[in-house]
Amino acid sequence: MNFRGSIALAGAIAAIAVFSSGALRAQSPRIVVAVTPAADFGSGFVSVTDGLFAKRGLDVEFKMVTVNSMIPAMLVSESMQIGGATVPVLLQAADSGVDLVAIAGSGVADNKLDVFGTVMKADIPFSKPEDYIGKKIGVPGIGAFLDVLFRHWLIEKGVDPKKMTFVEAGFPAMSDMVKNGTVDGVVTAEPFMARMIEQKIAKLTTRFAEALTGEVPIIVYSSTRKWANANPAAVKAFREALAEGTVIANRRDAQVRAAVGKYLPMPPDLINSMKLGNWNDKVTEAGLASWVSIMKRQGLLANSLDVSKLLLK
Repeated sequence: MNFRGSIALAGAIAAIAVFSSGALRAQSPRIVVAVTPAADFGSGFVSVTDGLFAKRGLDVEFKMVTVNSMIPAMLVSESMQIGGATVPVLLQAADSGVDLVAIAGSGVADNKLDVFGTVMKADIPFSKPEDYIGKKIGVPGIGAFLDVLFRHWLIEKGVDPKKMTFVEAGFPAMSDMVKNGTVDGVVTAEPFMARMIEQKIAKLTTRFAEALTGEVPIIVYSSTRKWANANPAAVKAFREALAEGTVIANRRDAQVRAAVGKYLPMPPDLINSMKLGNWNDKVTEAGLASWVSIMKRQGLLANSLDVSKLLLK
């Protein structure tokens, strides 16, 4: 489901913006943050589990959603105050006229990152990019980060993504979908990727981060501009907590693994052995602009976006 489809669900999502008294202002908002089950949110998980939000007077809850592309609709409906949208999802929402702003960053990627990729059912022959043609591939959100980047890789390899079938598949359901033959393969990430390979359900076929030419943001914590403007003290404290959590995530593997393990229902041995990525709490115009270029090539953006307007000053 892309943003234009998921926005129709906004009216069906109940508003849960609960306010309580706090030190930040006369009434400090309870902040519900929409995230998907991926280690890319590691710095945020650390910020919650280590009490970095709480020590700044924030009442923050990270709430799991199945598909990343639904997050803008949740923000518009006010059922969530902040959402960890992948950058392509944020840009498509902005392209549709939704007034969202980027508050802070999370996971980042470059061409050396090996924490995500495409896996295929173990008994399906595969040796070259053209072998994806005719296959059904599950992605964790049509138009979200992994979907867009994989299609970018296909185009770079001379393969037309339109010759494949893409369906949405939440991370927790991917293993069963591959095992049962619902899809031929999935575009996935750690720790789910390692689990499927370890259990011999699937085999790694592509690490498509190689298509990147520099560091790009994966996740951007976003909100409606209206909410951000109404809660400047909360936004400032949220950013400060994430900045501290980012330092911890990038330096202390054991701490970030412990935090990820509290949010992702995976065996401890898998959490402890999975590959970790990198995190950056800052969002830049250059990082967003790099995605605009990739997405325009795929016809995902109808308008010329001024990415500077998406950054909350």
